[in-house]
Amino acid sequence: MPICRPSAARRRAVLAVALADVAGIAGLAAAQISPGIDDNPSAREKVEREGEAAMDRLKGAVSRRKAQQQNGPSDLPKPSEVERRRAFEAMRDRAKSPAMEARARDALETGKDRFAAEREAMAKRLGQALGLEAPEIKAVADAGPAPAAKGWVPVLFVSSSMPTSTLRTYAAQLEKARGVLAFRGMPGGMAKVAPMAKLTAEILRLDPGCEGPACVMRDVQVIVDPLVFRQHGVTRVPALAMIPGDPVLPYCEREDESPRAAHVAYGDAALSGLLEEIARLGGKEEVRDAQSRLEGR
Repeated sequence: MPICRPSAARRRAVLAVALADVAGIAGLAAAQISPGIDDNPSAREKVEREGEAAMDRLKGAVSRRKAQQQNGPSDLPKPSEVERRRAFEAMRDRAKSPAMEARARDALETGKDRFAAEREAMAKRLGQALGLEAPEIKAVADAGPAPAAKGWVPVLFVSSSMPTSTLRTYAAQLEKARGVLAFRGMPGGMAKVAPMAKLTAEILRLDPGCEGPACVMRDVQVIVDPLVFRQHGVTRVPALAMIPGDPVLPYCEREDESPRAAHVAYGDAALSGLLEEIARLGGKEEVRDAQSRLEGR
């Protein structure tokens, strides 16, 4: 039912009724006024009271009408049970539109094509920053999401403010333990990719003096993930956590409650020392595989 503002004719009708009420009271007063009314004070007081009451009703009617004009009606009409049932039945029985379904499928395919194009463009930008060759760029663009890891993955929380030599040492140890380097943010801010790409290349190069696309890189994953820092309450680095599952999944592919590590070890120590600290805290099972790989067993 549409809600509309009261018309000018309706407002005039309300005022006319109120004025008629006042006129009626005034006529009653005039009829009661007769010679000798001064000798009847109670009649005079009654006329005054009724006149004041009529004026109060008129003021109230005018105030309510102004409020309705400014704010609209206060109560919206509620549909009956029959109207509600008819509305739901109409929604269930609505006719399918093949044209609309075709448009939806076309939009889905267009979105997939755009996503592929954007992924390829980002891969090229990353390749330029890291100095990768064209075949390697294509490999990055065609790479799908990594399969979910089983067991626990060592995730070392670090910062770009740490010495590069220290980060390189940790990268060498994590390569053996199949671990991950995690940064809270990127140097220069999240809007700048080049500084982070340069730092990553400096950390992962086997030969620190090597330049260009021919340099051999360590097989260590590097992530920038403030969420994993917040989930584990990490406020100082270096810190190590054994995270179950795959900690490098994108946000959109994670569950609402991502698996978390049971223990976090802190200290400027070697990776082996941090693993021993987690074992001491009660995580012997979590660190068993990582320790075996690190020791080459």
